[in-house]
Amino acid sequence: MRPSLLLACALLFAVVPQLAVAQGSGPTPELANRQLADPAQEKAATQVMHALRCIQCQGQSIADSDAPMAATMRAEVRQQIADGKKPGAIRQWMIERYGEWVSFEPDMKGSGLVLWAAPLLLLLLGLFIARGLFRRKS
Repeated sequence: MRPSLLLACALLFAVVPQLAVAQGSGPTPELANRQLADPAQEKAATQVMHALRCIQCQGQSIADSDAPMAATMRAEVRQQIADGKKPGAIRQWMIERYGEWVSFEPDMKGSGLVLWAAPLLLLLLGLFIARGLFRRKS
């Protein structure tokens, strides 16, 4: 084996495990797991956190997720609530940053309209196909 190839393999085996350990090992944001002092602000923050999907877990709200990314998102929501931002503005900021998918309640415009209309369109398509099948048998 050539020395340069051997050095490259050794470097690869030394760096890759470090990258795996480093992922998600940063410090947890201060407000990620600490409630706000004002109960009204904490209630507003909790409502926003339950309406936003964790982009790492993909099935849980950021309020319910233990993922490092959800902790960062929770801290951001609490910080913005503490700074006086309205819940709707925070939700919109998160959508602009992470995409429409982050919201459990997509808007009824653009790609959100497809999400709202898809069940109805699929039901109508199923009825149309069933109607055609029953007509053939009669």
